[in-house]
Amino acid sequence: MKIRTDNRAADELRPFAIEMGIQPQAYSSLLIKTGTTQVICAVSLEEKVPPFLEDAAMGWITAEYSILPGATSSRYRRETGSRSGRSMEIQRLIGRSLRMMVDLEALEGFTLRVDCDVLNADGGTRTASITGGALAVKAALARMRAENRLAVLPRLLQTAAISAGLVGGTVLLDLDYHEDSRADADGNFVMAGGRWVEIQVTAESAPISDEQFEAIRSYAAKGIADLSVLWEGLS
Repeated sequence: MKIRTDNRAADELRPFAIEMGIQPQAYSSLLIKTGTTQVICAVSLEEKVPPFLEDAAMGWITAEYSILPGATSSRYRRETGSRSGRSMEIQRLIGRSLRMMVDLEALEGFTLRVDCDVLNADGGTRTASITGGALAVKAALARMRAENRLAVLPRLLQTAAISAGLVGGTVLLDLDYHEDSRADADGNFVMAGGRWVEIQVTAESAPISDEQFEAIRSYAAKGIADLSVLWEGLS
């Protein structure tokens, strides 16, 4: 049954797509689109690791996240000097998620820095950043192997994220801003290789039951499975 303003079914994703090479001077890059949310994910390759890993025989993946001023209905204030608490929390989530997709020992001596810049925000920017960031990392690793920076291509865990929540008593997948802003509960879900990396669910109006949580989680698992076509389509 179609119950949403964009005529989607409750368990249906917004239209999604990626455009590769959106920033040709980055080591790898793409634009991910989920409905009207759009995020540029660009990877920079650094031939060094953070000081705390200098003797650890492993590499590192980290992320930065920002929203461009024109991405929201009223101007989003540009963050200069220091990140907001929200941005810091989101970029740490992105970094944690991306580090789960690859054995960091295979990246010994290298850092992949993933910049996620939101061009248009209509809900789900952090989950789009994770999904797009994972695809950009996959492309970067393929390029590293082609350039013989890596002896072998590391085994990768298919990684993606999606939102799901409870709106007006109905469980919905992939919330847009209008739905998220009036949700009774909303959550962000991340999976790598078919297993959970992180689950963040918050009740907004009243506590949710086990049954409601399980329904939200089930929708999120379906949504992440539906996103697998992006991973499979990236050579």
